[in-house]
Amino acid sequence: MLMRLVEAADDLRLTPALLTFHPHPREFFARGSASARLTTLRQKLDVLRQFGVATTYIARFNSELASLSAQAFIAEVLVRRLHARWVLVGDDFRFGQGRSGDLALLRAHARTFSVEAMRTIAVDGERASSSAVRDALGRGDLTRAGELLGRPYAISGRVGHGDKLGRSLGFPTANIALAANPPLSGIFAVRIHGLDGPAGPEGKARTGVASLGVRPTVKQNAKPLLEVFVFDFDKTIYGRRVSVEFLRKLRDEEKYEDLTALTAQIRVDVAQARDYFAATR
Repeated sequence: MLMRLVEAADDLRLTPALLTFHPHPREFFARGSASARLTTLRQKLDVLRQFGVATTYIARFNSELASLSAQAFIAEVLVRRLHARWVLVGDDFRFGQGRSGDLALLRAHARTFSVEAMRTIAVDGERASSSAVRDALGRGDLTRAGELLGRPYAISGRVGHGDKLGRSLGFPTANIALAANPPLSGIFAVRIHGLDGPAGPEGKARTGVASLGVRPTVKQNAKPLLEVFVFDFDKTIYGRRVSVEFLRKLRDEEKYEDLTALTAQIRVDVAQARDYFAATR
């Protein structure tokens, strides 16, 4: 869809732009029970830039925006504020108060812009959707999640200070706080971007093993945290922005009797992750 947007903008000599909502409408209406986000707003903006989207408009989704009728959304947002000339939407696109607007209504009220609908994309017979990606991640099927996304699932963030427990166990980790609960948990073989350059696919990547969860052996009622042990790396990276790609799930998160048992399992995790990367070179 983004490729089609950039292509059409080039043909029409327009700026490729995208409109997104923050927070997601489901988060606004569900308030605490919405599905886990697949990306943060910062990650979304990074991906859009990589695809060539020049401008991203972020509309704060609040009660005022939610109360706009479909016709008012067209007149106020698309025409008056964005001055849209060409609009690309999914064929199941719904908008306006109560999701009353659809593709037919959008086309019927398009006086100053044209509308193109993007057909539903299926991967091996399954609709490529955020729900399908979340389901795959929840099952630990990272291969399927990557097929649906068109890229490995990743979490980005800044490396912060932790309690230094990993270092005392012999496995120092880069700790990345999470703004929201993630759609997966467990122990993973991962690839890390941003340690030696930009946190993107153009920078050098390193490999490692990551724990994503609440660390039940050492904490009670803790918030989810991403901890990454980077192979063959020993530099100070606090404050560095990194992107962690999840490639293979090794196991679920578990609670161990003591730190000795936890350390023994970490050694096994590290060995399994190294074997995975050695086999996939």
